[in-house]
Amino acid sequence: MLIKSAAVVGSFTLASRCLGFIRDILIAFYLGAGAAGDAFFIAFKLPNLFRRLFAEGAFNLAFVPLFSDKLTSEGKRSALQFAEEALSILLLVLVIFVGLSQLAMPWLVMVIAPGFTDDPERFDLTVYLSRLTFPYLLFISLVSLLSGLLNSFQRFASAAFAPVLLNLCLIGSLLTMGGSGVGSAVALAWGVALAGVIQLLWLSLNCWRLQLLPGLRYPTLTASVRQLLKLMLPAVLGAGVVQLNLVVDMIIASFLPGGSVSHLYYADRVAQLPLGVIGVAMGTALLPTISRQVVEGDKGSALATQNQAVELSLVFAIPAALALLVISEPIISVLFERGAFTPADSFITAAVLSAYALGLPAFILIKVLAPGYFARKDTRTPVQIAIVALAVNVLLNLILMQFLGVVGIALASTISSWLNVTLLAWGLKRRSLFRPSSSMLWRIGKLCAAGVVMAAYLWITQQHEFVSSSLGLWAQIIMISVLVVTGSGVYFLVSVASGGLSWQHLRKMGRGPTSPHSDS
Repeated sequence: MLIKSAAVVGSFTLASRCLGFIRDILIAFYLGAGAAGDAFFIAFKLPNLFRRLFAEGAFNLAFVPLFSDKLTSEGKRSALQFAEEALSILLLVLVIFVGLSQLAMPWLVMVIAPGFTDDPERFDLTVYLSRLTFPYLLFISLVSLLSGLLNSFQRFASAAFAPVLLNLCLIGSLLTMGGSGVGSAVALAWGVALAGVIQLLWLSLNCWRLQLLPGLRYPTLTASVRQLLKLMLPAVLGAGVVQLNLVVDMIIASFLPGGSVSHLYYADRVAQLPLGVIGVAMGTALLPTISRQVVEGDKGSALATQNQAVELSLVFAIPAALALLVISEPIISVLFERGAFTPADSFITAAVLSAYALGLPAFILIKVLAPGYFARKDTRTPVQIAIVALAVNVLLNLILMQFLGVVGIALASTISSWLNVTLLAWGLKRRSLFRPSSSMLWRIGKLCAAGVVMAAYLWITQQHEFVSSSLGLWAQIIMISVLVVTGSGVYFLVSVASGGLSWQHLRKMGRGPTSPHSDS
């Protein structure tokens, strides 16, 4: 069930990421890595920061386990009543917060991008664009609640399709209204706001069709809502720490040479493909699955599910990380180097991507290990771990930026994320909630060896200029696609030959956990 659910989420996430690449190729063509691009990326980051803080962060991580608990112990009617109570409170808070933020937007931009104040034109544009994009927070937060509700009923497809709508809106806005750098940035900002409305309508329609659409109630602090808020408080702090990491990166990048914010954005977009398809998909499917097993008292299955999620994630995370590390420059060049995006931009962005690639398995494992705490309504421990990781990230940012510039920002994120993973895994293992067997560790070691062989193949091929800038665009796309496909083939052939990967073991995981030692 876990693999099937993750595959559904992963498939739609892959479709969304592919459309996202088309979107980012168009953004790079129209905006490049200049002032207009920097302004839009900050304006786009603002609502997404608060979305991850309130909706996908604190709210959803507290809401899904409570909703699953009520669904299992009290039935569908009681669970939907709780959803209506939660919706009413969430909507009230969002309307007030979004309204106040519109008034305070210049100060918000000043906090998140203080380096922009030295360039009044870029600062004013960022404030204007942020006011256009910020209502997206209201709509996407409600989308997050409806997504959590559908996921609790094992209905993953509708929620996973919602990001596709965002990318379609942004692509459409650029193609219909894009023009100059500033004009394209404004078109994109309007596209973000429109996407929020369309995504909410889509999720509402699917909930209504399944008779799961919660109605609005007068906002009341019922016992269930108070329990939700109690669980949310440490989760808000935890999500806030994670988002503060991103804010720190942007603050520091705003002081670096122009285009640094854009270089971080483009590199992050490429890294987000495997992170979304593997990490987000697995984490999305894992939280309701483990929550249900915990409520049912099936500790053995919950343990086996956690172990399987880690191993399955690494099957794909290892080759993705090594591939991005070795062939980062041709990937960035093929995707973005045209129009306003120069070869110099490609070089810097590729270096940033290589730094992110070193941390890709960690970024994914955080998504996979954190549900082990949230499913048991422990929102405190991940907060404490995230605070430690934040402190390390800030310290490393201040040190590494002096020597590596924008690449140092990405490298600091990578190192702090590995620390985060280590502490999460240690905490789960100490409570016997994550217990990798010797056979599982041995298989992971073989997967790493297969990844090294694949990386060597990609490096040797790249040295022969398999993907040459002298080729036309479509020829470059075909060549990089061939490189990715053949590299993947090398990895999986070596993995199967060495015993790191077997179809029998994958089928066994697909049937679901049967015991705490189902991987041995």
